[in-house]
Amino acid sequence: MKQLCIDVGNTGTHYGLVEGREVSATGHFPTAAFLKGPSKLFFDTVAPLLAEAKRVSFCSVFPSVNENLRASLSCVTLPLFHLTHESCRGLDLVYPKPAEIGQDRIANAIAAQEFFGTPAVVIDMGTAVTLDIISSEGYEGGIIAPGIAVMRKYLHEQTALLPELSEDDLVDVKGAIGKSTVHAMQIGVAVGFSGMVEALLQRVRVEMLLKNDTEPVVLSTGGSATSLTGDWSQKCEFVPDLTLVGLAAAAQRAG
Repeated sequence: MKQLCIDVGNTGTHYGLVEGREVSATGHFPTAAFLKGPSKLFFDTVAPLLAEAKRVSFCSVFPSVNENLRASLSCVTLPLFHLTHESCRGLDLVYPKPAEIGQDRIANAIAAQEFFGTPAVVIDMGTAVTLDIISSEGYEGGIIAPGIAVMRKYLHEQTALLPELSEDDLVDVKGAIGKSTVHAMQIGVAVGFSGMVEALLQRVRVEMLLKNDTEPVVLSTGGSATSLTGDWSQKCEFVPDLTLVGLAAAAQRAG
């Protein structure tokens, strides 16, 4: 069954048609568009997809826009599913305060459990970098760290002379010693970012292996994953629309 799945992020809202693990007709919409009220433009954007969908499912890390998102889809007669820690089915949230878990992180965990098996680690690289750990017992917890966009913007905003790097500046960075200010920043951000993620993953792996002899599956997703150094292709499987896939699976489980 095809679903229109919507992942409301801090800066961007990602959407697409999902059926099983197949995702099509994806797009992005600025989350800020929902701050002042319902967005007719958003409805007009996704209207062609609604004609193919049997259900609309969404998750959100921006609670104040949720009602405006719902209102933007108020004329839609399809069932509407909102993934939260309370509507999550089939994945135990082995976590002291489940309400604190980002809804996108729950979706990622469900996708890992449903399609890739456990134990698993999901690395989601958006505005923030999150690592989420899923075991045979359920969702265990995770890590939150600065995303690569935060790093490059902070260097520019907190200094007088350093320029702001673009995403393109951080793709396929060469060398270990910068030969210009920009080159030095490229190495510092791109290699430093990859090293941070590597250090976090290694620490998680050690702790997981102490509890379980099985090596965890490592998945990555999110727009900043392309900024990781080339050696990362051997360390994890990149799944571009993991959150949307998990959101659809969560809706299926909820009936």
